[in-house]
Amino acid sequence: MDRLQRRLRRTFRGLWRSPDFRTLWISLTVTSFGAQITNLALPLTAALLLSATPLQMGVLVALETLPFALVSLHAGVLLDRVRRLPVVVLTNLARGVALLVIPAAAFTDLLTIEILYGVGFFCGVQNVIGGAAHQVLLAQLAGRRRLVEANAKTALGETSAALVGPGVAGGLIQLLTAPFAIVVDACAFLFSALLLRRVRAPNDVPHDGPKASVGAEIAEGLKLVLRNRTLFALAWLSALWQFLHHMQIAVLILFATRELGLSPGAIGLTYMFGGLGCVIAAASAERLAARYGVGPTIVHGLILTALAWQAFGLIGGPVWLATLLLGLAMLLFDFGGVLYGINYLSLRQAITPDRLLGRMTATMRFLTVAMAPLGSLVGGALATWVGLRGTLLVVGALGLALSAAAVLWSPVRRHRALPAVAVE
Repeated sequence: MDRLQRRLRRTFRGLWRSPDFRTLWISLTVTSFGAQITNLALPLTAALLLSATPLQMGVLVALETLPFALVSLHAGVLLDRVRRLPVVVLTNLARGVALLVIPAAAFTDLLTIEILYGVGFFCGVQNVIGGAAHQVLLAQLAGRRRLVEANAKTALGETSAALVGPGVAGGLIQLLTAPFAIVVDACAFLFSALLLRRVRAPNDVPHDGPKASVGAEIAEGLKLVLRNRTLFALAWLSALWQFLHHMQIAVLILFATRELGLSPGAIGLTYMFGGLGCVIAAASAERLAARYGVGPTIVHGLILTALAWQAFGLIGGPVWLATLLLGLAMLLFDFGGVLYGINYLSLRQAITPDRLLGRMTATMRFLTVAMAPLGSLVGGALATWVGLRGTLLVVGALGLALSAAAVLWSPVRRHRALPAVAVE
């Protein structure tokens, strides 16, 4: 524990001295905390209150991620033409207002699965635009040489919320029921938008060069990713990973409630184990990347998530044991996932010219997360055929195969350090 505390103190040096970065970090941490509640409350609302089928759960998760396929490329062009900070503020406001629809509908006995579909899709659109804007803004505030540090600090805020948030979410859901617990997340987004008004980001300026048509600028972003061997390798690895991850997301809550018999409080406890894995990974990411290299750390994080997927499908026994085993599997998964994510984001930002950061970010999100809706639908459909446990075992086996492909064929593993200068 002392070693972890020392790593946390080291992590908060450097960029933490910047008031703009601190405000951005606090804002993101607040919304991450609120998101932990909705991440648990939204599927539990569908599963427990609306008795959703596995296929309906798959559709719900798919609609939350479908906007990545529909609007990511156009969002990239937008973000290279405007300031990013106002975009983050506006999308936070929009998500906060939209989330209030769910408790309002529940209070008036009008809540249906279709309302969850609509809110999930709308918030997904805001996430696509606002999330990409946040990543570009972060890179501009940090500078190219401090990308791993900046992403590690950002991940630490998100993962600290992941450590505390699920336990609070489980308690709120038990106390208020799932739809009304979502009010806390809505308030978090509204508060975050107000907080960001204090940020002064002098580097947050649109690209001032000549502007081509929207189609031409989208094509430029696609060419950048498809012609750069490292970006292309990161894209196909992440796309297949997202496909499998969303197969798992579509069935895991149903598996925990219906086959393992876990209550919302117990599920919240298992997510807290995952949050602990996130915090450990965020505190260790810089040191591990410096010691083993950015590329090898990405690949090893991928392997750990695949092992966790396999473990999910093997869990059983009495409720106390199932809760413990699910928590340990969540710890392993989130440790690997955060380790992978920090270095993945840092590598793709470091090799991209500043004028293309918005389009690169949106293009990568399009190429990778666009696979998520299909994964959710496949997961829901497969669960109706082979069952919830069988689906998780299939995800685990495919995840191990993807890890083997990353070790054998991906050029990502050969990147030891981040380049100091991007190559056009």
